[in-house]
Amino acid sequence: MAPERPPSMPTESPESAVRLRYAAAARLPEAALCCPVDYDRRYLEAIPAEVIEKDYGCGDPSRWLQPGETVLDLGSGTGKIAFIASQVVGPRGRVIGVDMTDAMLEVARRNAPRVAERIGYANVEFRKGRIQDLGLDLDAVGAELAGRPVDGADAFLQLHELAERLRRERPLVADASVDVVVSNCVLNLVDAREKRRLFAEIHRVLRAGGRAVISDIVCGEDVPDALRRDAELWSGCVSGALREDRFLQAFEEAGFRGIRLLKRDAQPWRTVEGIEFRAVTVEAFRGDDLPDDGPPATVVYKGPFREVVLDGGTRFRRGDRVAVGSRTAGEFGRPPYAGCFECVEPRGAEPTVAPATGLSFRAVPGTTTDGGCCGGGACG
Repeated sequence: MAPERPPSMPTESPESAVRLRYAAAARLPEAALCCPVDYDRRYLEAIPAEVIEKDYGCGDPSRWLQPGETVLDLGSGTGKIAFIASQVVGPRGRVIGVDMTDAMLEVARRNAPRVAERIGYANVEFRKGRIQDLGLDLDAVGAELAGRPVDGADAFLQLHELAERLRRERPLVADASVDVVVSNCVLNLVDAREKRRLFAEIHRVLRAGGRAVISDIVCGEDVPDALRRDAELWSGCVSGALREDRFLQAFEEAGFRGIRLLKRDAQPWRTVEGIEFRAVTVEAFRGDDLPDDGPPATVVYKGPFREVVLDGGTRFRRGDRVAVGSRTAGEFGRPPYAGCFECVEPRGAEPTVAPATGLSFRAVPGTTTDGGCCGGGACG
């Protein structure tokens, strides 16, 4: 029996097409939704076959997690990445999966106790929500509306007010509450009109210094409108993909720093009408929100490039001494900058220090440091 095909667009929204197709894929596995991915078999042994067979992705963001972290998995599906992550972060860590499809959530929630029994602890929960609106708990909405059908314009307005109240009082995922946001081939499924909001939501829920590790499909050139209106291609992780450079730019525009490609598949997953679609994994960091009021530090960019330009336009030439604020110095001592910059004691003329604008600053003459160099050859 072939899986149900999603309706055509634009009469149905991309979200409706995605929900229908993935509900069908939760009942009957669909190979077309998967890219070949090598997962660590040690972690798969604890996960029921049903979860593995009915979960879909294009990468493995869990391999960049650390013990003890709180992880949010966007579009968690039947829970494969969440259950892998639960083993990587261990009993001191925590994993939250978010998905909007009831059929997927049913599989994940039903199998969570089985995974917990096999690994010896329970640290995973699954919540119902839309990944571009991580403030709204859809289970809470359902509970509030039980027995209160939306009937008429007044009821619709009351529903809107209810949603705003729930976002404010009982958010699905609170501000600055997770260490790492992961996702596996899901961001491309979000309607193009809501992608900016999606990246902003990822930034919102991360703690200062937290990071996003996102595996997704990108394309080599802009997808034409005709392909974007194809519901099967959209729900199949194809026509909703961002162009590769714009995918990285979306993180930058949302306020992320230290953005880098961790993995980029050399071979395209699919080629449609001459456009290559391939899997990438991107890491992006949320900067500190602390005031830049500590002692400044003098740093040197060590290379290997003659010059680098940071997000925001600041240039560092190899070997030049530059004074930076305390917050920036602290960020330079952590990934992904650690090892690229070295703190040095100022010699001769006092260096100037830049204003407190994180990594986006310009040198301002007339303001001197008072030392502020970190020990051990790195800032932090």
